[in-house]
Amino acid sequence: CTADAARYTRRHLRRWARPRRVPVPFPFWPASAREVPTPKGVVGIMSPWNYPVQLALWPAVDAIAAGNRVALKPSERTPRTAALLAELVEAALGPGIARTVLGGPEVAADFAAQSWDHLVFTGGTETGRKVAEAAARNLVPVTLELGGKCPAVVLPGADLARAARDILAGKAVNAGQTCVAPDTVLLVGHAPETFRAACAAAAIGAPEGGLATDAAAARLDRLAAGLPAYPLTPAGEGRRRPLSLVETPPGSALGREEIFGPVLALTPVPDLAAAIAWIAARPSPLAIYLFGATRAEEAAVAAGTRSGAVVSGRAVEYVAFPALGFGGIGASGTGRYHGRRGFEEFSNLRAVVRHGRWS
Repeated sequence: CTADAARYTRRHLRRWARPRRVPVPFPFWPASAREVPTPKGVVGIMSPWNYPVQLALWPAVDAIAAGNRVALKPSERTPRTAALLAELVEAALGPGIARTVLGGPEVAADFAAQSWDHLVFTGGTETGRKVAEAAARNLVPVTLELGGKCPAVVLPGADLARAARDILAGKAVNAGQTCVAPDTVLLVGHAPETFRAACAAAAIGAPEGGLATDAAAARLDRLAAGLPAYPLTPAGEGRRRPLSLVETPPGSALGREEIFGPVLALTPVPDLAAAIAWIAARPSPLAIYLFGATRAEEAAVAAGTRSGAVVSGRAVEYVAFPALGFGGIGASGTGRYHGRRGFEEFSNLRAVVRHGRWS
């Protein structure tokens, strides 16, 4: 999808880069006013381990399209990919356009503290706060793509078999280690055992790969400890965990913390109003997924919650739409990129005004 994004941007860049005329109020005639997209300068990009190529290069596409140079800081958790990325970027773009900085957490902290003209960070919410604090000392504008508990709301009008299949397909990608993966299924008017049966019948394959580290595996085991779990796929070796459904009682750690693994929390709620209240009581997620929603129900969710996106009928896939701005709100992030939104995010829309000789 990164290559598709580059092709899409190349096709539309000339139109995005044109100066835009702005009307001038009558008392100031004769005058003309325009907004001219100009490069910000050098954009720092801090990318995570879970999608180490896509989340480094897609913001780089948008930043370079806007006329900037870029400095990449890949995650130290994927050292071989980071080294290969450095070679490819230097060969393709040259050091005058893009540089790659390799190193561990200390290097990453120093990278975040530099006086960039814009800084992009993709990762966890807590680390995002630290990056934002470091950037704020230099008044560097930031684009933060973070995480959160993305809910999937299964409404009475949903086709349970299809909803189960689509939710599980989104959860299985990268073993659930995706910032927009479904986290908790809010069952409106459906019994948990009925949804579990639909999930079992969906016959989704085992999650792609295992958890990234032993610490991540131990954290997931801690979150699910003592709760009723229903594995849908066989357990693997090492850090490979089965795709599982877990019922989450009120107050459990699994219901509070972002799961970020192949475990899907199940929470029955009595009606749509209760589902909206559940979402609104928590930090704003990147996405809310709706299944079986009418237009009126979709509008009610949009009006009663905050999120980066409201998606009906599928999960995760909207992120690959090259023309659709992507980002979060509140604890799930700030700023948008992808397509025209990315071009504008990394541009300074400079005002250019010409006054006449008399007024």
